[in-house]
Amino acid sequence: RMGIEANIEMKTEITRGDVMDMDAYAGVRKERRARITELKRDRRVHVGPDATFYFESYDTMWHQVHEMLYIERGGEEQIADELEAYNPLIPNGRELVTTLMFEVDDPDRREVFLADLGGVEETVTIAVGGETITGVPETDIDRTTADGKASAIQFIHFPFNDAQAEAFKTEGAQVVLGIGHAKYGHLAIMGENVRAALASDFA
Repeated sequence: RMGIEANIEMKTEITRGDVMDMDAYAGVRKERRARITELKRDRRVHVGPDATFYFESYDTMWHQVHEMLYIERGGEEQIADELEAYNPLIPNGRELVTTLMFEVDDPDRREVFLADLGGVEETVTIAVGGETITGVPETDIDRTTADGKASAIQFIHFPFNDAQAEAFKTEGAQVVLGIGHAKYGHLAIMGENVRAALASDFA
């Protein structure tokens, strides 16, 4: 019984039944986009000058799937592909999932910057309550090329045990997000608004 209730509260997978008809989506798109922009504001953390963590959720991925379908109009076949691509990025109730983006506007600087950043996805951590949770890169996608160049976009899971999740959910807890790469070593303290928003990702 409790399991069922928890499941209603927290969705960890977008199903075919969750996908709106595109004409219906067109009618609510503007309002949905405004809502998701507001939601994302409390799920974003800048670490150093060039990195931003965007913490994903059922809602952010639902929006992403609908935007892809709306823009590309690939029909039923595309729905299956998008669900396969984005469902793994929805937190499972014992993790946080982030899209880490290195945002460098100047193309020449970006090229040099990413060329030196190979393996950065292995160096990402969250520290809370005296514990350090090391990020695990999304396995389906290789984000460092053979010649050591990093992708500008990384998908990372942070698996928490029960004690770590409770520490994270504690009001006012200091949470430090870190990138420990030799060429990009930066830490940032997560704002309380972000910590509180992400606490709801734990079942």
